[in-house]
Amino acid sequence: MNVKRLLLAVLIPFIVLFCGCSGKKTRSATYEFTNVRRGTLERTISSSGTVKPVSTVNVLPRMSGKVEKVFVDYNDTVKKGDILAELNTDMLRLKREQYYASVVKARANYELQLINYRTQAILAEKNLISEYELKTNKTTLDSQAADLAVAEANLKEVETEINQYAYITSPIDGIVLDRNINIGDTVVDSSSNNSTSIFTLAENLSEMQIEAGVGELDITSIHKGQTVRFTLESLPGRRFPGVVDTIRMVPVVTNNVVSYTVIINVENHDGSLLPGMTCAVDFIVERSEDVLMVSNAALRYQPSGLSTEQISEMVFIASLEDMSEEERQTAIEAREQAQNSGSNQNQNTGGGITDLMMGGGQSSSRTGGSRQSSGRQGGQQGQTRASRETIVMRNLWYIDEDGKLAVIRVRIGITNGSSTEIFSEDLEGKEVILRERI
Repeated sequence: MNVKRLLLAVLIPFIVLFCGCSGKKTRSATYEFTNVRRGTLERTISSSGTVKPVSTVNVLPRMSGKVEKVFVDYNDTVKKGDILAELNTDMLRLKREQYYASVVKARANYELQLINYRTQAILAEKNLISEYELKTNKTTLDSQAADLAVAEANLKEVETEINQYAYITSPIDGIVLDRNINIGDTVVDSSSNNSTSIFTLAENLSEMQIEAGVGELDITSIHKGQTVRFTLESLPGRRFPGVVDTIRMVPVVTNNVVSYTVIINVENHDGSLLPGMTCAVDFIVERSEDVLMVSNAALRYQPSGLSTEQISEMVFIASLEDMSEEERQTAIEAREQAQNSGSNQNQNTGGGITDLMMGGGQSSSRTGGSRQSSGRQGGQQGQTRASRETIVMRNLWYIDEDGKLAVIRVRIGITNGSSTEIFSEDLEGKEVILRERI
């Protein structure tokens, strides 16, 4: 009985005050409406990125020379070892003849000195020459052998340049992305600081990657294996899937804004993705399927024809419906105390009743098991919601059966910026106020 008396003490003044204003506005003349509907919601982080091959190789010449022939062009498919270009070897062939002559001369000197040394060795055994003379001949023989080795190495080097380095070959199986030489151009070997890439090859264009920049405030919501969706301006209407592969820890600072590079793996079996394309990327942080949702505008709406006290009173009464008897009594007593003290807001750490009911939101921590989870699928594979969750309440205004303005409190979930998930199966299809017509 005590609870009933408390409820009457609160409700009767409100009803008397409110009846004069709640029926003035009619549904057809004043409001725009929307319905609580069922659908899929995603909480995403948006970014932009560039499509790139997973692996590219820059081909540099291993010797200097003039380009004699070019065998491949842009977008050609090549195999490992295929000849891409050939350098002129006229001067190398002349040098080979010179080095060959040096080898012949060095070998003749060595063989002559070898005969001389053997003769000197026989004479030394018979004590016909001194040990010093024998060692001198041995030193001369070793010197001739070294000259022969140098001549043979020079010949081998020039033959390698003619037979191998003059032919620029592909180091991988792939596709020619870029060609920076033409017949008649002069190239510089890779050991020189002036050397530049003459071909750029992509290993495989059926698998691509996206390099996207994510700000420091959002990077904590990104993880390896996370689902990604991206679009291209060149292909409107199409959405492509991807998966986060790597988060590079090196920060990128641009105009005092810190971001991190995220690598996303994508498939390109149909060849629609080309290197260098710019794309808009959405990282799916959380996803809810087959859930009730309503427009954010409806959750933000507050009647302009009611005072703050009237709205507070209606919201407070609506909040009592989902409370237990003990919770109702506690809430009513707290409100009475606030009214008696003449304060609209309680400055205690728990917050005043009016503040909790008015701002459109009430937050509290409850165990994760108390939250409805039917029909929900997490966008992050293998992950569950936190064991403790913050519960946020919002207001939905509607016209009741008597044509009067009414409000209901709902618990909300994730939002995509335009719609928000709500937890109340009884509201499916319900018509609520979206905004007032001007």
